[in-house]
Amino acid sequence: MILSCRDICKEFPENMVLSHVSFHLEDREKAALVGINGAGKTTLLRIIAGEISADAGEVVFAKGKTFGYLPQNAGLSSNNTIYDELLSVREDLISLERRLKELELAIAEGADEALMEQYSLLTHRFETDGGYLYKSTLTGVLKGLGFTEEEFSKPVSTLSGGQKTRVALGKLLLLSPDLIILDEPTNHLDMHSIVWLENYLLNYKGAVLVVSHDRYFLDKIAGSVIELEQSRATSFSGSYSDYAAKKEQLRAARLHAYMNQQKELRRQEEVIEKLRSFNREKSVKRAESREKQLNKVEILEKPAEVKSDMRLVLTPRLQSGNDVLTVEGLSKSFGSQILFENAAFSLKRGEHVAIIGDNGTGKTTLLKILNGLLPADSGTFRLGANVEIGYYDQEHHVLHPEKTLFEEISDEYPYLSNTEIRNVLAAFLFTGEEVFKQIKDLSGGEKGRVSLAKLMLGNANFLILDEPTNHLDIQSKEILEDALNSYEGTVLYVSHDRYFINRTASRILELSDSSFLNYLGNYDYYLEKKVLPSPTAPLPSRPEPESASKLDWQQQKEEQARLRKKENDLKKCEEAISDLEARQNGLAEEMNRPEIAADAVKLQEIAKEQAGISKELEKLYEEWEKLAE
Repeated sequence: MILSCRDICKEFPENMVLSHVSFHLEDREKAALVGINGAGKTTLLRIIAGEISADAGEVVFAKGKTFGYLPQNAGLSSNNTIYDELLSVREDLISLERRLKELELAIAEGADEALMEQYSLLTHRFETDGGYLYKSTLTGVLKGLGFTEEEFSKPVSTLSGGQKTRVALGKLLLLSPDLIILDEPTNHLDMHSIVWLENYLLNYKGAVLVVSHDRYFLDKIAGSVIELEQSRATSFSGSYSDYAAKKEQLRAARLHAYMNQQKELRRQEEVIEKLRSFNREKSVKRAESREKQLNKVEILEKPAEVKSDMRLVLTPRLQSGNDVLTVEGLSKSFGSQILFENAAFSLKRGEHVAIIGDNGTGKTTLLKILNGLLPADSGTFRLGANVEIGYYDQEHHVLHPEKTLFEEISDEYPYLSNTEIRNVLAAFLFTGEEVFKQIKDLSGGEKGRVSLAKLMLGNANFLILDEPTNHLDIQSKEILEDALNSYEGTVLYVSHDRYFINRTASRILELSDSSFLNYLGNYDYYLEKKVLPSPTAPLPSRPEPESASKLDWQQQKEEQARLRKKENDLKKCEEAISDLEARQNGLAEEMNRPEIAADAVKLQEIAKEQAGISKELEKLYEEWEKLAE
């Protein structure tokens, strides 16, 4: 075992983030840490890395083991070039190499047995520690992370935030600690770099703990999953897909148990209320006894809402013609950089097409041209009959800064109820008082989610989406995927999310070497036909949940008949009690009448009947209590 987290607790004002979180990692284990946004994933990683302290519990590393941590946005302050910044990680080998050269010069001037022995020992150490490979390894890491050789000499201080994070990731990989801890490492990588990182981590000799919303990435590298939900941690063995299948089974089982307990609690409360209504000492005591037992019951926590409760249904107001988009000879350059030329393709009604390609190849530019935001250098495109575009970009021009989130939706769609608006916003991670935030106070990612929510409610029959899953957690991605899969219109989108593409695309257009290549299938099909730097296996199919053993048809019929008889018996018993209690009350009124009170014989008859009714009621009360069980 390399890492053990024991009863980790962390609370922020009015928010318990982590409650008695416990799990451990074995040497070389590759584990994914998952949970919705706000579940506490980054907080837990920072506690493990020692950046913040837990309120309770402890983090224990195995003796002598090292770890490295990459936060989401790793700020680097350095005057080094990219190459020299990574080279600084291997200062031990650089110093050793320098010493070996000094010894070589000394030996050349005159052989000395002590020098020869020292040289031999240091040479062995240099070789064992990878001294002859560290420069080629460094170059391989930089290229794998998407840096070209021309960029190696760039000063780190001139890089963007995403580029600095990639440099920090490269340094961490070269350090080769016993445990690598990564928080969203794929955020600033293109597809080729993500595939490279997957294979690097798969072959890594140490352990890995990673937080990521990239489900394809998690499915490829993780052999176990730790889920944070409602402040607690649950560990699952197997891949991400295995976890997702098991999770659905467990969620259904927990919801079933919760609903059954709630039903039983209501039934017991009804029994207690009924016993009290009998208004006799024995029944009241039984009611009190049942109430004490009920108070001792440990109430099950309601499972988190399943995504099916927040389904988005996208229905185009108007059906387009069969030909939705036709592109012919389209070209676009910026200066000497040719993005694409003579591009030609078409979209038919109902197609879901994903555009993929490396960063900077012109995917977003193409979408802007199709939406009239940029002119093409040459070529044409035309829309078919009755085509109505709904466009999602990452600049969010369609939002009003002074409006609240709620107003942004309600003003655009006044026919929606408050509950419907809240449900849509909740699907995109806005809950409670957050819906009353002003647009101008939102982060870029939050604005993206609001824009997407508005678009999903629109009546467009041709959706054009630029990186729609950015800033969404896994649950929200699944909601969007289900919505697009049931959408009857046409979809053209740019995305780096391979899992999303795999679930929603029926065709892929790859923008490579200034031209578009067509693949009739999803991302797995694309991988089969396209040779990437390292092949990626298709996602393992999710196992079908094992159905619980069920009674055969005859047994079910017999059980249903037994329950119906019991329900009828209970109903008859209640009616008999009601009739006898009414008769009992009637006899009491008769005894109070002056003419009866003066008739001793009549009083005796009534008292005898009352005694018989009381005896019969006693039997019925006991029978009712048994039937009520």
